[in-house]
Amino acid sequence: MKPFRYALLPGLALVLVSLLANISTAEAGLLDRLRERRGERSTAQESIPTVPGDYSLKLEHAGQQRQYRLHIPASYKGDKVTPLVLAFHGGGGNMDIQADDRYYGLVAKSEQAGFIIAFPNGYSRLGGKLATWNAGHCCGAARDKDSDDVGFVRELLARLQAGLSIDERRIFATGISNGAMMSYRLACEMSGTFRAIAAVAGTDNTRSCTPDKAVSILHIHARDDELELFDGGAGRKSDKVTPFVAVPDSMAKWARLDGCRPVPERIFETPGAYCEAYSGCRDGSAVKLCVTDSGGHSWPGGQKPRGGADKPPSTAIRATDVIWQFFSER
Repeated sequence: MKPFRYALLPGLALVLVSLLANISTAEAGLLDRLRERRGERSTAQESIPTVPGDYSLKLEHAGQQRQYRLHIPASYKGDKVTPLVLAFHGGGGNMDIQADDRYYGLVAKSEQAGFIIAFPNGYSRLGGKLATWNAGHCCGAARDKDSDDVGFVRELLARLQAGLSIDERRIFATGISNGAMMSYRLACEMSGTFRAIAAVAGTDNTRSCTPDKAVSILHIHARDDELELFDGGAGRKSDKVTPFVAVPDSMAKWARLDGCRPVPERIFETPGAYCEAYSGCRDGSAVKLCVTDSGGHSWPGGQKPRGGADKPPSTAIRATDVIWQFFSER
C-alpha cells in the first residue's frame, strides 16, 4: 500500500497549490476593493499612471518584488515638468505609514505645492512590513543582507521619469530616522540626480561618501532625541543597531563636501527651535541645520505613528513646511 499512498502525494500537492493560489487571488481582490474604498488605485503592472491620484505599485529589482506608493497631485497636467520628491520611511515602518498625512502631511503638501511624491518601501521579509533601508552602517535586515536599495531607487526613478513629466533638475529625497540615513546615502552615491535632501532624526551613517556634485542638505533633529543622540553614540535601543554619527559631525562633513565656510551662522530662531546655515557653498548649494529643544525621535509638527505621548513631537516648527521651503529654493 505504500507505493499507492506515495503516488497520491503529487496530486495532493497540486490541489494544495491550487487552493493557495485561489486564496492569494481572493486576498488580492479584497485588498484591491479596500483600496478602492479609500480612493486608491492598485496595479502590479510595470506601467506608470499618468493621471492624478494615489497608487500602490510594484516593480521587480534584483530578484525581489519591491513596492512603492505614488501620489500625483491634481494640478499635474503632463504638459510641463514637475518636481519629484521621494520620501523614505523609518526603520521598522513601511510606505503606508510615511504616506499617512496624520503623521507627516506630505501628501497634503504635494497637493498644495504641486509636486509629485513617491513613497518607496524598504527591504522586508514580511510582505512589506517592518521594512528597513541599507543606509551603510544601519539598519536591520536591509544592511545585514546588503540589500541593493540604491539600485532599487535608480530603477524606480528611471520608471517614473519614463512615464511622467518630471523636472530632472528638481528631484529631492527626504525621510525620517533610517529613511533619513538612506537619503544621505543617495546624496553620496547619486549626487548627479538629487538636487537636495532633507533628513529628519537620522544622520549620515554611510560607509563611504564621494559625491561628484554638490548636494544641498537640510537636517532637522531634536536636541533630546533618545534613539539617535544629537551628540552621537548609541541611544536607547540603538546599541543593538549601531553607534550613530553626531549631528554636528554630519553637518561639518557636508559643509566640507559642498565647499562651504566651516562655521555656520544662526539664521532663524523661535521659542523651542533654531536654524543655522553654512555660507559660501559651491555651485549654489546649501547646508542647513534646524534643531528643536524637544520632541525626541520624531517629525516636528507631525505625530508619532507608534504613540510616545510622553515626548510628543515639537510644535516649534513644522518639518514638512521647512523641508518644502528648502526644496523650493533650490
